[in-house]
Amino acid sequence: MLTVYSDDHRLHHGQTELVDGQLQPCFEMPSRADTVLARVKQQKLGEVIEPKDFGLAPIARVHDSGYLSFLQSAWARWAAEGHSCDLLPSCFPARRLRRDGPIPRALIGELGHYCFDTEAPITAGTWQAIYSSAQVALTAQDHMRQGARTAFALCRPPGHHAGSDFMGGYCFLNNVAIATQAFLDQGAKRVAILDVDYHHGNGTQEIFYQRGDVLFASIHGDPLDEYPYYLGNADETGEGAGAGCNHNYPLALGSGWPVWSAALEDACGKIAAYAPDVLVISLGVDTYKEDPISEFKLDSPDYLAMGARIAALGLPTLFVMEGGYAVEAIGVNAVNVLQGYEAGASHA
Repeated sequence: MLTVYSDDHRLHHGQTELVDGQLQPCFEMPSRADTVLARVKQQKLGEVIEPKDFGLAPIARVHDSGYLSFLQSAWARWAAEGHSCDLLPSCFPARRLRRDGPIPRALIGELGHYCFDTEAPITAGTWQAIYSSAQVALTAQDHMRQGARTAFALCRPPGHHAGSDFMGGYCFLNNVAIATQAFLDQGAKRVAILDVDYHHGNGTQEIFYQRGDVLFASIHGDPLDEYPYYLGNADETGEGAGAGCNHNYPLALGSGWPVWSAALEDACGKIAAYAPDVLVISLGVDTYKEDPISEFKLDSPDYLAMGARIAALGLPTLFVMEGGYAVEAIGVNAVNVLQGYEAGASHA
């Protein structure tokens, strides 16, 4: 299996995030991708290549132009105001404040307009890192366009919390959505996205919620109890052309493999019935029992079984890296999914 990876991810290294009322070191750190890459090489998963540059156009197919301009300019504006610390929001347009009015000129006001939490710090290297992360996904997608059955986009920063015009949850550009749109633009009629990250892929859902050419299925912690709280409920099933194409599986905190795998089985049934041309996986492994910010109880062997079940669908499959914050285990768990998939595909 080809892996696409860029060292540019290290250019984004947030120093702090606001969690539980305290500023603390970011859980989303460069060592996450480094650990996965080391495991890919140790297990001889396959060739590792650097991304090509497909430009901004495929990113702009998913994300709002004003939002992209903001991301490109935010750090320079912050530095011009005399700051050298991370840029974090401090004001948001909550209920009964105007959300459809003029976007503030002030940087902090504009940041609050585009951001929904305090866990996505912007640093001097953030734009280049997220741009390259999107190119990683696009390069893996292009490899499949040329005929490969599978590829692994080792993206960092992750992307599934980023919507068409908002960021949060460590995510700025939605790598999965960008790759999915590229498949569609190049001739695919239907694409399915399966999000196995512990946290609901609220950004991905927002982007495709009213579309019938993308099926989205997400298995995650119940938003009544878990981040991102305000999206991911079972009654969110799509609107308009997308009615019936959104499937959420909110699970109780503490859920282990028996409960989680039952949700996977149902999601795979939905995907098979949809009959997509290609499957894209938001590969988060923060479902691991020792993840510091998650509450599921999957163990490392479970990820082999996860990969095998995905392979049983018999679909061309693109894996895109998302969350996972137990840094010592993230490489084993992510690569277990990929090896489980390869083993399952070889027996299909």
